[in-house]
Amino acid sequence: MSEVAAVDYAALGKAIAALTEGETDAVALMATVACEVHHSDDRFDWTGFYRVVAPELLKIGPYQGGHGCLVIPFSRGVCGAAARTGETQLVADVDAFPGHIACASSTQSELVLPVFDGNDQLIAVFDIDSNQPDAFSQKDADALQNILKTTFSGVK
Repeated sequence: MSEVAAVDYAALGKAIAALTEGETDAVALMATVACEVHHSDDRFDWTGFYRVVAPELLKIGPYQGGHGCLVIPFSRGVCGAAARTGETQLVADVDAFPGHIACASSTQSELVLPVFDGNDQLIAVFDIDSNQPDAFSQKDADALQNILKTTFSGVK
């Protein structure tokens, strides 16, 4: 894992809250969160959302970085696992994750968090890929989950 997480999550959370105050459109929120998080740390090589668009199906949403996969079923990959279980997926080595989908061959580690609306319905997963092995910690996961919960609580 990286020596030091360069992200000041308290400041990041405040910045996102200020930028999204009063906004309830999920896509607008996703675009802002993806941009702010992506530019907050050099470990984050691809940062974006996969939206729940049908039962057991994710489609790409707002993101920063190179191209992502367009469609991911809940049954496949790290994003699918986060959607299927509703639990954060902290993956130190994507090659060791059964069924990993290599949208980018440079990705070595991944953090995927489920995103729930104000009614506790899964609306997306937030995917962060790193070209570094073991790039993410539980601190990253917890802080980002708190930011997502706060940001998307007004979406109905």
